[in-house]
Amino acid sequence: MDGLTRIVARKGRRFLLRVETSHESGDYQKYEDLREEIWGFPEDHLAGTRNLMCENYLAEGASLFIGAFREGEGGGFPTDAGHLVGFSYGFAGVVDKDVGFRVSANLRFYSQFTGVRPDFRSWGLGVSIKEFQRDVVLNRFGIREIICTFDPLTSVNAYRNIHQLRMEVLEYRVATYGEYGGLLNRSDVASDRFLMSWNLTESSPPTGIPFEAAGAQVFRVENVPVKGRAGDILLEAVRDADLDPGSDPVLIQVPFDFYTMLHETDVEDPDVRRIPVDWRQHTRRAFTAYLARGYKVVDFRKRQGPAAGCFYVLTKG
Repeated sequence: MDGLTRIVARKGRRFLLRVETSHESGDYQKYEDLREEIWGFPEDHLAGTRNLMCENYLAEGASLFIGAFREGEGGGFPTDAGHLVGFSYGFAGVVDKDVGFRVSANLRFYSQFTGVRPDFRSWGLGVSIKEFQRDVVLNRFGIREIICTFDPLTSVNAYRNIHQLRMEVLEYRVATYGEYGGLLNRSDVASDRFLMSWNLTESSPPTGIPFEAAGAQVFRVENVPVKGRAGDILLEAVRDADLDPGSDPVLIQVPFDFYTMLHETDVEDPDVRRIPVDWRQHTRRAFTAYLARGYKVVDFRKRQGPAAGCFYVLTKG
């Protein structure tokens, strides 16, 4: 079947993006193993391998599995667990529950997991996987919208989803997943998420707003030295906020690397430990306030230099 594989080159290495086609349940264990390696939260596991195989849209279900495999040392692309470096998993669903599956335009695809093995992050594979997922969902499923959630504090996901892929923020969800732990979350930091929509047939253009004149910054942020789990480290700490309704556009800053912040502040010192908690509380108030006033997230930018930082750009109307 055409359109089920793609080879991409990143940093001088080649990777195979491949839709899983197997009807052998054992071939699905590698996705669960990689999910656990990335997220480190066994309580939030995928379904059993037999169920995963049945879910596959190439079997009896409506789920899509995509694996990213590194090229073998002698060439070729082995598709075993040792060469699997990234994956995505999602499934088809409906928008209007009363209409259900009766109208094709009511269908959308929910992308639940997209992850890359820790030693292959910063290779651009996340974008490549999402672009391949887009093409498969559009051309084989015939679905024109993908939805997903992500943590608004994770700048790497914000840059990919909003700036590069031009997804739209639909809503801000408070504590979506309850107490969510593991390597990429912490149970004392509420699991707030953005619900996103990706229109697969229409891409919104860049905002065109010069970043230097992109508007007022909502937060005052300081770089503070702390004793983290791995030793002394400089982290961004959010201070007071100015939720001035008259500013347009506005910039809402988030940490450069929230995952590192979660890990390094997982210590006994309460002042250090609450740094990411403060970020969650401040950004929750800011996003819910501005979205309620009719503002929209139109971009995500990174700024270098003395005023370096990662910022959501919001405009009204």
